[in-house]
Amino acid sequence: MTDARGLMLVRAVHTAIYLVMSISALVLVYGAFTGAHGPWLWWAAGLIGVESVIFAAGGFKCPLTALAVKYGAGEGPLFDTFLPEKLTRHTFRFFGPLVLMGFLMLAGRGLWFGWN
Repeated sequence: MTDARGLMLVRAVHTAIYLVMSISALVLVYGAFTGAHGPWLWWAAGLIGVESVIFAAGGFKCPLTALAVKYGAGEGPLFDTFLPEKLTRHTFRFFGPLVLMGFLMLAGRGLWFGWN
């Protein structure tokens, strides 16, 4: 595979994962605030958990970013995804507290309201 093809594939996969994880974080917070729950909430929580483990195991750096660099990604607006850098720049500052709050609220709801 050429570097250009590899980079395009890494960016496409990374973009898809980014979008799925963003939606998962919002689903988690929605469930925490509203009390709505079902398989969709547990899938979202599970995906966030898996992503967190992978991120921590990689030294708190995304392994796909390193792979994008390997295939020739440089600094710039489309560094390692197809999303604008303005959108992805503050990912951890935005989603980190949001996800933490969601999990804490879900734990509180489970303990205090006794979900079935």
